[in-house]
Amino acid sequence: MVYRYGYIDPKIAVNWSQIANAIDSDETFSLNISTNNAQLRKTGGLFVEWRVRAIRGATTVSENSIEAIAEAVTELLDELETRNHLKPEQIISTTFTATRDLDATFPAAIARQRPQWDNVPLLDVQQMHVPGSLERCIRFLVHVNLPAGQTKVHHPYLRGAKDLRPDWSLAPASFS
Repeated sequence: MVYRYGYIDPKIAVNWSQIANAIDSDETFSLNISTNNAQLRKTGGLFVEWRVRAIRGATTVSENSIEAIAEAVTELLDELETRNHLKPEQIISTTFTATRDLDATFPAAIARQRPQWDNVPLLDVQQMHVPGSLERCIRFLVHVNLPAGQTKVHHPYLRGAKDLRPDWSLAPASFS
């Protein structure tokens, strides 16, 4: 019996050193697990190691209207996907914050309308109010699975939010 979704029955004997050696090699392989042993087999597929990364971003909205919020959120998420070469299935979850002066619609409701975002867990919360802080601002924290070799991510800070993180608004951040 082959388990395809990452579940391994604890009764199955697995030679983990054999698996580790195959993962560390430059060869491609597939893993078949039977009730007696684990076998590694070369295949045409490629093994990719993934890492969870967090990506921050923010933008500002011209006015508190559904249209203005939709435009800003769409622009922000377009930038996130394009600059980081992301597919929605790589996104683990997204948390949006909005300042208290934005209440015409939920940023997550806009995101949920995007192609393939209907299965991404989304959450909206209100940004803590600090006197003098940036107004009409939407921020996000996105957790994603990226190939381990992708050590740079782009944190999109757009419009008036560029001043929040000038170090991230132009250059990619590096995890090397």
